[in-house]
Amino acid sequence: MRIHHLNCGTHCPLGGALFDGRSRGLLADLCTHVVLIETAQGLVLVDTGYGLQDVLQKPRRRLAYTWPLILNTRLREEDTALRQIEALGFSARDVRHIILTHLDFDHAGGIEDFPEARVHVLEAERDAAEHKRRGFIARQRYRPLDWDAVRDWRTYAAGGEAWFGFEAVRALDGLPPEILMVPLAGHTHGHAGITIATEAGWLLHAGDAYLHRGQMDHAHPHMPVGLAVYERIMMTDLMAARGNLERLRALDREADDVRVFCSHDSGDLEALKGASR
Repeated sequence: MRIHHLNCGTHCPLGGALFDGRSRGLLADLCTHVVLIETAQGLVLVDTGYGLQDVLQKPRRRLAYTWPLILNTRLREEDTALRQIEALGFSARDVRHIILTHLDFDHAGGIEDFPEARVHVLEAERDAAEHKRRGFIARQRYRPLDWDAVRDWRTYAAGGEAWFGFEAVRALDGLPPEILMVPLAGHTHGHAGITIATEAGWLLHAGDAYLHRGQMDHAHPHMPVGLAVYERIMMTDLMAARGNLERLRALDREADDVRVFCSHDSGDLEALKGASR
């Protein structure tokens, strides 16, 4: 397998280091980390980031007003997964599978750019997105226009064989056994991490189970205050989120052959891009 680390959506909220912990100007730099995997079964995307329809076709109709405004989202055609995949010499039909950490607008906006792909998600997440869009946050985060044309869904119950102390869903339909889905509820009810076995060890895309690398600090966990407020607002299950964060921190500390990363830490993305060159 060959793995590519892509940024498929940049957020630049006003506040700089209050959101990313490192910017020196007024605006922060938060990526949307998408993984593209070349397999014998075709291309596999882990999340999609924003899609062409978000950028080109009346984004205000697809995206809610509140969060893109707060996050100061940069919508650029060249940042979409489709355009980056085409730049690598592939086409939309080469993407055979999309595995989602969750169905938030910034993770699922590009699904319909790949109409022949099978979409994999935990059943609790699809149920929440389609049937439990009650309240302001749920209506803002879940945008049914992102996936209303999908016809090939695969949903999975939480559970399965153990993976480093986590319960894992191992049998993802049509995917190689090196790619697993690990339930990580908290940010959303059906949130998941995606693990990938490589020759150098495991990669764990933790999605939004945490938002800043400082949260993985073994001695003094920390995160910028603005990002902490945003994380808490978007969280659906505080106890589950805290429990999974502790387990992720322990995994990061104890398992030398597992590299844990999240969706929105630009430093993580830069490091992984550099390592994969």
